[in-house]
Amino acid sequence: MRVDHGVASGTFSLDGGTWDVENNLWVLGDDDECVVVDAPHDAAPILALVGDRRVVAVLCTHAHDDHVTAAVALAEATGAPAYLHPADRMLWDRVHSRPPDGELTDGQRFRVGGVEVEVRHTPGHSPGSCCFHVPALGVVFTGDTLFQGGPGATGRSFSDFGTIVQSIQDRLLSLPPETVVHTGHGDSTTIGAEAPHLREWLDRGH
Repeated sequence: MRVDHGVASGTFSLDGGTWDVENNLWVLGDDDECVVVDAPHDAAPILALVGDRRVVAVLCTHAHDDHVTAAVALAEATGAPAYLHPADRMLWDRVHSRPPDGELTDGQRFRVGGVEVEVRHTPGHSPGSCCFHVPALGVVFTGDTLFQGGPGATGRSFSDFGTIVQSIQDRLLSLPPETVVHTGHGDSTTIGAEAPHLREWLDRGH
């Protein structure tokens, strides 16, 4: 089992603004099959990471456009279903005219390459934000919920700072401290590196 990583550039638009962003690409699997975490911007670089493997699922951490723009194209190219938490449908529907292929639920499990991927619903950055924990590998894919340096942004529509901090405290900081955190943007970190800073995040309020 391995985690393949790439970076894709594009834009993020919400609340009337558009920003240039770079998104991490994450593909988890072995030589035969894999899951894709998020589908930002363009399917081509994601498909390059996938190679000739069977894609079990496209798992969307949330439905901001920079994370799902290529989800439908990726699903069509691979035959894999794209999954999203239903609480983010209002964001998905701004990008795509067809619904996701499946719904994510808290505690749901996907199996790929002999390991389990556990869905953890972590609202705050968006109502349907989810993280994907892989206990056997000691990694968690956090999308825009937790970054190196603190919580994801909560200054735009459908987000809430108190909710994201509660999600991080209850659903992520409870993981083993050595757990590697693979984020939606920027560098990876660990649960142990971020946990001591919870009080700082609360004090600064963002």
